Amino acid sequence: MKNYFKPALLTAICLLLIGSGKTFAQALKPFEGEKTSWNGFDRYDYFMDTQTFAITPFNALPAEKSGMDDKNTPKGKVRCIVIVPKNAAPGNPVTWRGYYWDHEPQSEVELLKRGFHVVYCNIDPGKEWEAWYAFFTGHGLSKKPAFSGMSRGGINEYAWATVHSDKVSCLYADNPAIRPESFAALNMLVKYDIPVLSIVGTEDFVFPTNTRLIEQALLLMGGRMTMMIKEGTGHHPHSIKDATFIADWVVQNIKPTVRDPLFADTNAFVKTYYYSSENKYQYLKIENTWATVRGPWFTPVYDVYNVKSDTKFGIKTLTIVAPNKPAPGNPWVFRADRILPGDATVEQALLAKGYYIVSPPITGQNPVRKDWDSYYNMLVAKGFSKKPVMMGTGAYAGEAYIWAIYNPDKVSCIYADNAAMRSIMEKKQPLDTLAPLAKAHIPTLHVSGANDPWLTTDTRVAEQKYKALGGSMTVITIPGEGHFPRVPRDPEPIVAFIVKNTKQ
Repeated sequence: MKNYFKPALLTAICLLLIGSGKTFAQALKPFEGEKTSWNGFDRYDYFMDTQTFAITPFNALPAEKSGMDDKNTPKGKVRCIVIVPKNAAPGNPVTWRGYYWDHEPQSEVELLKRGFHVVYCNIDPGKEWEAWYAFFTGHGLSKKPAFSGMSRGGINEYAWATVHSDKVSCLYADNPAIRPESFAALNMLVKYDIPVLSIVGTEDFVFPTNTRLIEQALLLMGGRMTMMIKEGTGHHPHSIKDATFIADWVVQNIKPTVRDPLFADTNAFVKTYYYSSENKYQYLKIENTWATVRGPWFTPVYDVYNVKSDTKFGIKTLTIVAPNKPAPGNPWVFRADRILPGDATVEQALLAKGYYIVSPPITGQNPVRKDWDSYYNMLVAKGFSKKPVMMGTGAYAGEAYIWAIYNPDKVSCIYADNAAMRSIMEKKQPLDTLAPLAKAHIPTLHVSGANDPWLTTDTRVAEQKYKALGGSMTVITIPGEGHFPRVPRDPEPIVAFIVKNTKQ
């Protein structure tokens, strides 16, 4: 039969499949050597020469049982192990243990049952790991292994993942430590979209100085990190006895996150993530203890698209947080504030209802109205609603108001929190120019602490003036609160107001 497919066409088809998230796994090549048994699965042992990096089969001694006795390793050699599942899962997935072999192996056993291979190289990352990676991927295993590391194993997986980020799918780190150079390169996990699961004990001695700092850094950079903090446990025991949760997490996170956002062809963008920082409490039955859990596995996760532009003041970023399922008409919030905190309950509730959250940058020394106009025009041209919700906190509320005053036909409603009704975007101030909003019948909602100093001087004055002009303003005060909320806002009345006033 003639081959009617030209090389260029085949290349195009492959690129199309890769772009759609569909890839074909390599054919599995059998592993050489004498097989033994590890937890009911076939095990193959190897020596690697530390000079030539040649890998040759080694017959493990029966006395080692499921473990590995490094006393049997000759000088200049490194022990390596492969465990083979009964039936390989599609894509030939693999999990790579960073250290220590056969210690609390329940997650590897569970993943073997699901068709994963397990691989191990008994040395810290370096040329040996690169040779080992080439060896097992050359046998057809996935080129993006999942990693697991306990204690020093965490050091190893972070060291590899921050340097070889294109060769990692996800990291399970258990009471891990991390080296300074790896910590300084955590941005590579964000750049290559590598999620992290960390299981730690509340009394683990490296938790405060390692895992907590890793979590904070990844949150700030928009990475994904799921936490399980076991109450009343130290550095040991590692893992959890029922490894179903760990295996479920790995299976889900070896998959690429491929979505086609509404605005995909705008400008070059950097994708990160946003999710709630809320803690939850989960019972671990076998351990008879509770764990604090938080992060992407336990809360909805939203894609964040940072659209960059160059100005004479440097690179500025328009931030778009996308709902997982946009509501009809693609409603959105034009949020003057530039930072979306983890306890932003109102925004999280709106994302859950299908609203986009858009935060414009400060592209000069101050917010610039013509820049905001261009962002509005760009998003509307991409299918976003022509009448966004304007939102702002503190002085950002004043900026939201002033843009709405100059664009009353482009606004559905305004929500302000502890508003300071002043603007550096324009010389005219919101309190003196409310008439266009009242004429356009723009409904407004202010939420304020009863002791907020801006309540009397700004919100109450705005309320009086706006109602005198025929406008509608609702004011909700929170007893006992000042300018800084003590607890996250109750989103229900605020979201109800916004949804009511943005119906298409």
